[in-house]
Amino acid sequence: MRTPVVMGNWKLNGTKSTVTELVKAFSTVANDAKNVDVAVCAPAVFIGMVESLATGSNLKWGSEDCDVHTQGAFTGENSPVMLKEFGCTYAIVGHSERRGYHNETNEVVAAKFKSALDNGLVPVLCIGESEAEYDAGKTLDVCKAEIKAVIDLCGIESFNNAIIAYEPIWAIGTGKTATPEIAQNVHKGIREFLKTFSAEVADGVRILYGGSCNAKTAPELFSQPDIDGGLIGGASLKVADFTAIIEAAKANA
Repeated sequence: MRTPVVMGNWKLNGTKSTVTELVKAFSTVANDAKNVDVAVCAPAVFIGMVESLATGSNLKWGSEDCDVHTQGAFTGENSPVMLKEFGCTYAIVGHSERRGYHNETNEVVAAKFKSALDNGLVPVLCIGESEAEYDAGKTLDVCKAEIKAVIDLCGIESFNNAIIAYEPIWAIGTGKTATPEIAQNVHKGIREFLKTFSAEVADGVRILYGGSCNAKTAPELFSQPDIDGGLIGGASLKVADFTAIIEAAKANA
């Protein structure tokens, strides 16, 4: 059985007061969700604060990005070594906003994946297609290419210690959500692709759904056999909504 994951991605949001409120609430919820991995990925400036508030609870935390380098003259970046020192378990890599706004190619994302993995973090590899690619029937082609770049650099076994998050770009922050059937078909296709390299790895890797997943849509999404939880954006900034999503994961664990 794959343990479900509910992970918040706060993006460019948060204040000292809101981070305190959210982490305290989610720590309590995580302690009661023993069959679900609950985590938040915070802006780098707040990671130390999350560590101090969440330590001792079942809540895990991570970063929204991770640099390729471990140290050096790379102003503004955050290395996996630094992130690990602040107790991070996870590092999101390849989010569509990084790919789009910062021109991160599949090869750059794969290098970030490797850097995170090599330094003791669990990479959360975001993949997904644009609306135009979806309309053209290229969803799986896009997802496969984004995964293949990682396999080429790190090998299929790297996914034994990683998570995949399928986030259709057309659904992120738009309020649109892929139907459970559409999401399941893509997740199944991703798993079938991984099976062409290793059935064992494919069966074990956790594939999360992202893209306007919320308290209303989570129960049916999480009931699908190949959906192992969610990477949650806006709803992870609301205590009641994120809690409800965790409850949906518990019900399907």
